[in-house]
Amino acid sequence: MDRKKQSSKEKKLKRKEELAKKQSIDEFVRVANAKAAPIEEFPSFLKYERNGLNLIMEAGRGDSLSPPVKQYVQTLLKVNMEEPYGPEEWPAEEKNKRREMVSPDARYIFVKQPCSNSTEILPTDRSNNLLWKGEGDPIVAFVHYRFVVEHEVPALYVYEIQVEQAVQGKGLGKFLMQFLELIARKNGMKAMLLTLQKRNVRALAFYTGKLRFKIAAISPSRWANTLIGAAKSYEILCKTFDPDAKSILEDGN
Repeated sequence: MDRKKQSSKEKKLKRKEELAKKQSIDEFVRVANAKAAPIEEFPSFLKYERNGLNLIMEAGRGDSLSPPVKQYVQTLLKVNMEEPYGPEEWPAEEKNKRREMVSPDARYIFVKQPCSNSTEILPTDRSNNLLWKGEGDPIVAFVHYRFVVEHEVPALYVYEIQVEQAVQGKGLGKFLMQFLELIARKNGMKAMLLTLQKRNVRALAFYTGKLRFKIAAISPSRWANTLIGAAKSYEILCKTFDPDAKSILEDGN
C-alpha cells in the first residue's frame, strides 16, 4: 500500500478511536446527570449518627432550590468563605457563586437536623445559632457537586462543601467527602476534583492529609510559568481512581 494512503488510513482510524473514547466519556457524564438523586443509591449513607450528631441527608438540584434554601446557601457561603477569599476577591466571587448555585448541572446534598431531635443533638447555645430561617428541619451543612469532563477525564467536581460551626469538628466533613467518592465511583467517574484557596491552610491540610488528595497537574502552582501560577490565589486538588486519570490529572501527561 502507498505510504500516503497508509498514513491517511492510520489518521482516520486514530480519529475514530478518539471520537469513540470521547463519546464514551460524555455518556458516563450524561447518564450520571440524568439521575434525579444519586445519593439515594446509598441508603446507609443517608443518616449520620456519630459523635453526638443525628443528621439526615437529602438530595437537591440547582434549578429547583426554594427561596429559603437559596438564602441559606448564600448565607453559609458568606460566613465560611468571605475570610479565605479576602475583601479583594470575595465580592466578585460571591456573585459567581450565586450564579453557580442555581445551575441545572448543580447537584446537592443537604444535611438536616430533624426538628424532633434538635434538643438532643446540639446544646441550646449552638442550636439557637443555626443559620436556617425557613420552616421544617433546619439545614446545617451542604455539598454542591457536579459530574464533568476535565481534560478528557470523567470526574466529580466538588464545588462546595460547607458545614456550620455548630456541627464542625465531629467528622461530618470527612464523611461527606467519603460519600462523594462512593457516588463518583458508582457513576463511572475516574476522579474527584475541587478548588481551594491557598490561604485556607487548615482545609488544604485536611484534603491532602486525611483524604489523600494531590495538587493537580492543572493547578496554577504546577503551571510551566511559575510566576503566573504563583500569582493565583487558589489550588486545584484531585484524587484519581484510574491509571489514565492519574497520568493526566496527577502526573500531567
